[in-house]
Amino acid sequence: MDYKPLSGREFPRFSGIKTFFRLPLADAKSDCDILMVGVPYDGAVSYRPGARFAPSQIREASSLGRGFHMTRNRNVFDLKKVADGGDCSVVPIDQTQTYEKVEKHFGEILSSGKKFIAIGGDHSLALPLLRAAHRSAGEPLNLVHFDAHLDTYPAAWNCEYHHGSFLRHAVEEGLIAPDRSMQFGIRGPLAGGEDLDFVRKHGIHVFTVDDVREKNLSEFLAKIPKFKGPTYITFDIDCLDPAYAPGTGTPVVGGLTTYETQRILRALEIENLVAADLVEVSPPFDSSQITALAAVDTLFEILCLMSAN
Repeated sequence: MDYKPLSGREFPRFSGIKTFFRLPLADAKSDCDILMVGVPYDGAVSYRPGARFAPSQIREASSLGRGFHMTRNRNVFDLKKVADGGDCSVVPIDQTQTYEKVEKHFGEILSSGKKFIAIGGDHSLALPLLRAAHRSAGEPLNLVHFDAHLDTYPAAWNCEYHHGSFLRHAVEEGLIAPDRSMQFGIRGPLAGGEDLDFVRKHGIHVFTVDDVREKNLSEFLAKIPKFKGPTYITFDIDCLDPAYAPGTGTPVVGGLTTYETQRILRALEIENLVAADLVEVSPPFDSSQITALAAVDTLFEILCLMSAN
């Protein structure tokens, strides 16, 4: 199979069956290197729903995507065989069954020697995805976490598993190495000062928007250490300011710009990026595909990071 995007010269970008970056469809049995897979589940959101519609909307917006990165001076689709892996099966009214399906589906992808980028869906999905990646790696993962929120919060409405608690569970289950993990874009307000206790206790490195902007951006980027060993990126679109990502479930003002996230992603030096996800895009609250386009750009940067491994 030729793992190349559908030509915009032969089929204009508004035409054709919509896949991620106009790539061919494939599965875990194929000979591709990276599978991009939708996970249309948003049963764990606490405010605005709608992220279940993100995979199809991002596929459509990614028709404008291209493969050559000007800064990195390389074409990601020349370096790796990338394909659209379709959607993972989910149960919209049952979180337990959805988690089981997600962990099994993405575990099979990793077992076949491939890497994946999961496109959600809400952020609770990061937990079963990390379980699959941890099992494949055989050791705790480094985590690179973009978010407005800490996601280490306690149970809500007596429900342990929701889109604001995945990181607490990932630490408690030993899926990640907290002292080798970083968060970017965190900002207030918080429910209380105790919200910070968990990340302080476990030594997670938290970079707020103030940290990013306090000095020259290049100075901040120079401080980001290299990531050695298996690493996972989880990107919540609400790390961006609502001006750049209005279509999300829990928007928080004062966020990162799309340019700042581009620069942070380009500054990352990751020895082995095994998997990644992008979550919390809510198309019903998007305007002119602003949020979906930001998601497409982020996916492109993550693909470029994976192609460098």
